[in-house]
Amino acid sequence: MIERPTNKVLEDVRRALGREYTPEFIPHPPVIPEPITRLVHTEIGLPALFATRAAENKVDVESVRVEELPGRLLEYLKSKNLNSAALPVSPFLEKIGVMDALRSAVRVGLWNKISLDEIFDYHCGITDVFAAIAETGSLVIQASPSHGRSLSLIPPVHIAIVEPRNLLPDLVDLFDRLTREGAGSGTIIITGPSKTADIEMNLVQGVHGPGTVKVFLLD
Repeated sequence: MIERPTNKVLEDVRRALGREYTPEFIPHPPVIPEPITRLVHTEIGLPALFATRAAENKVDVESVRVEELPGRLLEYLKSKNLNSAALPVSPFLEKIGVMDALRSAVRVGLWNKISLDEIFDYHCGITDVFAAIAETGSLVIQASPSHGRSLSLIPPVHIAIVEPRNLLPDLVDLFDRLTREGAGSGTIIITGPSKTADIEMNLVQGVHGPGTVKVFLLD
């Protein structure tokens, strides 16, 4: 027997639905076969699938070798006239030479040395990622003391560096990983540039966040 809840909100909802009692038995949801819950059944070809899905979401994906990344990144910044970049405190980006390359060419602000207000003054945010979902072409970023969520949500251009080990087949795998490792203070799933249709139902990009999302997918 399930005890009748005393929560007034639930009581009000139940009354609005015309239900005057709590059911004695609440059935468990059915087990859905994995072939139905999963649309990606193999880890083979994840980079290509991610690139295809991301492109459908208006994300510019470029495959690049690790040793070529610093040079290609600087070329991209120059082509878009991006003269400043806000970054997380990332041992990975430091290790592959991104930080040194940027410091020699543009104004760099690290998350632990700039304020939230100052983020608005940077042309782009450059981040690593927690995961990249091949099924949806989405980027997953976890907020932390060294990696503020504003880095990928405020500057007009977001540049993400994705490692092969970041790639996950689908959202089921993502939530399994979050269950094991924890979601931190906040998990952000980015599926393309910021969009809104609030004004006269016209779709506009970049009103509430980055209007451009660029991904460098490491080989």
